[in-house]
Amino acid sequence: MLLCSTKIREKSIKPAKNAVVAYVQWLLNAIYTSRCLPCVDNNVWRLCLYNNLNACILFLPLMIIFGELSIVINYSKIFNLPFWFAMIMAGLLGFSMGYVTGYQIQTTSPLTHNVSGTAKSYVQTLLAVIIYSESKTTLWWISNLFVLGGSGLFAHVRATEMKQNHNTNKNSDNNSITSLPK
Repeated sequence: MLLCSTKIREKSIKPAKNAVVAYVQWLLNAIYTSRCLPCVDNNVWRLCLYNNLNACILFLPLMIIFGELSIVINYSKIFNLPFWFAMIMAGLLGFSMGYVTGYQIQTTSPLTHNVSGTAKSYVQTLLAVIIYSESKTTLWWISNLFVLGGSGLFAHVRATEMKQNHNTNKNSDNNSITSLPK
């Protein structure tokens, strides 16, 4: 019995650790993106171009080191038109996602980007559970409600801050307007 519960605990802890590591990497990427934007004159297109060029250059040595180059060269569908269409579409969608991510970080903040991404992924998870009629524990539903509730509260606080800033700017603009003589 003890061995069984240890295996179950290990199976539930490892994915949780991986999720935390992935989230930390996602957060650090958002922070790094916001710090790198001034280096490219706040040009998101240029940042995406540099990121993709660096990825292409860094990816080739890794393919050689791990023996993947021969697998790619010997792939039976390497000259197949549908294969290249799928690869080009995946590349365009990946570039688009990188651009939208950079633009969202530029216009909001790394924290807002991460909160909105978390809320989006939880909504997608909830939709999948509902669509595929999966059964989940009460604790699972409560934890998801906490995440969505926290994201909603964050959005409410940010919206309130934006309204206050807008009203402050509006009032200061009205005070600086002088009337013209008639």
